This record gives sequence, structure tokens and C-alpha cells, in this order.
Amino acid sequence: MSLSIAVVIPAYNEGEAIVAVLDRIFDAVACECEILVVVDFEQDTTVPVLRAYCEREPRLRILVSTYGRGPANAIRYGVDRVKSPVVVVTMADGSDDPRQIDELARLVDRGVVVAAASRYSPGGQQVGGPMLKAFLSGGAGRSLALAARVGTRDATNSFKAYSTDFIREVGIHSRSGFEIGLELTAKARRLRRPVAEIPTIWLDRTAGQSNFDLKAWIPKYLRWYRFAFGPQLSVEQVARAAESIARQNNPPTSTERTP
Repeated sequence: MSLSIAVVIPAYNEGEAIVAVLDRIFDAVACECEILVVVDFEQDTTVPVLRAYCEREPRLRILVSTYGRGPANAIRYGVDRVKSPVVVVTMADGSDDPRQIDELARLVDRGVVVAAASRYSPGGQQVGGPMLKAFLSGGAGRSLALAARVGTRDATNSFKAYSTDFIREVGIHSRSGFEIGLELTAKARRLRRPVAEIPTIWLDRTAGQSNFDLKAWIPKYLRWYRFAFGPQLSVEQVARAAESIARQNNPPTSTERTP
């Protein structure tokens, strides 16, 4: 039986640039698949382009998130609507190599709960992008692989495949940025679930503008980074710890606080 996968893509005002990305994915993926592109609001410039694309490609779905703005909420919204046993998260900017989606998905089909595309394993590479971002993500990834033994040298990369059952079991607690890849890798490690990686070549986007806010998201990444270290936990213990991290990463606003 053919492996069925869902590809979740958070998008923000990509406009016509999304067409080339979708073309490459549909051309590359051999597994039975559906692609869920998730936007924050109906007026997003990606939406009319997606509607036109849907007329010739029934495997494409357009979703408008009701979970709040930002990539983490878009990914959560998309994942919550996945019915396939494997879900792959990839970006709308064309930086990821869609030819690797099948390979990542098959690793999950073989039993790992997280399969990472790694820029920092032998054969991997990051081409372009801010030097500081590359330095920080590379340092975090390599140190987590060496010291915490998380199973990948690139825990922060968003381009990953997951067991849908695993995500349903542990949940997603991130609410901002692109923390989800690190969060789920850290949870897998604390539960001692298998994680695997393949090398990837990441290319900086050639159209549009990146929405990665390094200064705002570093503290949130650091909490998930620290969580990856430690003894094995139960699912219930992981849930309690993740809820604590989520409260720290997403404190209530002044209007949400009780007097």
C-alpha cells in the first residue's frame, strides 16, 4: 500500500511566488499526498493564487487559520487537520528541497517519530541567509546532537517529517515563530523516542522577505533547547513541562491578566 503523507506549508503574503514552490513539490513527491497551505487571513495575497492552482490540482487545500497569527499557529492549525499517518512541514519560500519529502516520510514510516532534514550533518549545507542566524542554529544543532543526543544535528530546522500519532500524543505548545521543530525534537528525546536525519542543502529564498524575527524568538528557542537535556520522562511529565515552557514563552498580555 502506498504511503500517504500530508505536507503542511505556512504562508504569509507569498503571492505568485508560491506557484513555483508548489510545482516543485507536486513534481517531486511520489507518495500519495495532499498539500495544506495555511494562511492567517482571507485577504492574504497567497489566497487568490492558491484558488487558481486548486482548479488544476485537487491535492491542494487552502486553510485559513483561526488559531491566531504567525507560523507556529499556522502549522498547528494545519497539523490538526491532517488525516495521513505522516506529516511533513516545509516552508513556502522554496528554501527546502522537495525531493527529500518522500525520504523523510519513509523514515517515519519505518518507525522514527521525527525525521529531520539537516543542514549541519555531513553532506548538508546552508547557502545564503544571515550569518548570525546560521551561527546560532548551527551551534545549537551540533551541541544538542553531541551533548543531549537528540538524534539530529539540526533540531531547529523547520523542514521535518513527523509521526502524526506522535504529535497527537504530545501536542504542540509553541505559539510563535518556528519553534515547533525544536519543541517536537526535544519532546521526542525526553521520551526516548527515535529521531533520524538526512543531510539537506538549504537555499536562502530568492523572492519575497523572510519573517524570521531572531531577536524576539531566541529566548523561546532557548527554553526548548534546555528542555532537551535530562532524564527520560513520561508523556504526562513531558506535558506538564511543556505547559510550563509555553506559559513562559507566551505570557498573558495586560488585557488578559486578571486584576
